Amino acid sequence: MEEQTSMRSVPIIIIVLILVVGGIWFLVDRLDTPAEEIKEVNNSDMLESANRLAIMERDVNFEDGRKEFFAEPLDVGAYPGVVMIHEWWGLTKEVKDMARELAGQGYKVLAVDLYNGKVATSTADAQKYRAARTPEETTKVLREAVAFLKAEGAIKVASLGWCYGGGKSLELALSGEPLDATVIYYGQLSTDPEKLSALKWPVLGIFGGKDQSISTSTVREFDAALDRLGIENEIYVYPEVGHAFANPSGMNYAPAETKDAWEKTLTFLEQSLKR
Repeated sequence: MEEQTSMRSVPIIIIVLILVVGGIWFLVDRLDTPAEEIKEVNNSDMLESANRLAIMERDVNFEDGRKEFFAEPLDVGAYPGVVMIHEWWGLTKEVKDMARELAGQGYKVLAVDLYNGKVATSTADAQKYRAARTPEETTKVLREAVAFLKAEGAIKVASLGWCYGGGKSLELALSGEPLDATVIYYGQLSTDPEKLSALKWPVLGIFGGKDQSISTSTVREFDAALDRLGIENEIYVYPEVGHAFANPSGMNYAPAETKDAWEKTLTFLEQSLKR
């Protein structure tokens, strides 16, 4: 089961344009405020840290015509990179906001677009867009994202995705692409020890105990397989929540668990990429 509704909000943004080599950057002081008629919660607002770094952001154009979203700290420095992978709705404003939030924690973040600019507004659209690309094609896009981050100077690289993107985060890890960490939010899992043996770095998994599409038994089997293979991992199951509990516009949204999971994610990335 995928997310049932997509996030829509109206941002108020204070922007200073700065021209630099390679394109137009945006120095952003963000004050995201939902319009009065929109009542959804925005995760990036709830999770925003008081110590967040100032960031720059820009769109990145790739040869096949797709446009992806890149954010990084404003101050020059050695930062790790994160490939951020959207849910089955596509590269939405909510995903870009989360990329901004993570960049403010000291990461170079590329939020990929696996749908070539399309954003689903219905389940039928999401199913169509997801089916339009093969796993091989999406893995190619994700590998290009890793290469981009390394070219931008990322000292280490992780992948992080939610739902459809969580499954893709694992697929990238199993594709043979060298990474430094993998984060999976309730994504489809492989429990095949032969496939999982490709993992040579830490794995963080976040799941809901009432998830009807990814059972707790499958999560436990995945956890046990990683343990048998000696792969460092942290697997968390929140017993009282269902699938897509971190999606603020979904029926299963659980703010407390979402905040706790994000704190665990930041700690995991800190330990895996910055030490």
